Amino acid sequence: MVYAVVRAGGRQEKVSVGTIVTLDRLKVKAGDNVSLPVLLLVDGDKVTHEAAALASVKVNATVLGDLRGPKIVIQKYKNKTGYKKRQGFRADLTRVQITEIK
Repeated sequence: MVYAVVRAGGRQEKVSVGTIVTLDRLKVKAGDNVSLPVLLLVDGDKVTHEAAALASVKVNATVLGDLRGPKIVIQKYKNKTGYKKRQGFRADLTRVQITEIK
């Protein structure tokens, strides 16, 4: 079983070939290829984490499309003052599929 831990949008994601991952919005179009930086590589019993060895490892992904995250409702309220504020937020996301780890 080969899998890698990659840095994606300020987070770390565990990926293997065929995995579909949702990342923060990337400035690429659907169908384009993206390379993700590798932090850790596991190939069976062999674990690679040194920067020099990981420099030659590449994780390539194909962009499936853009989407929006779920709505988050932000409400502020102060008692006895009549202060109420309501705000919403939806994150811009990109869905990618891992095509190869080499």
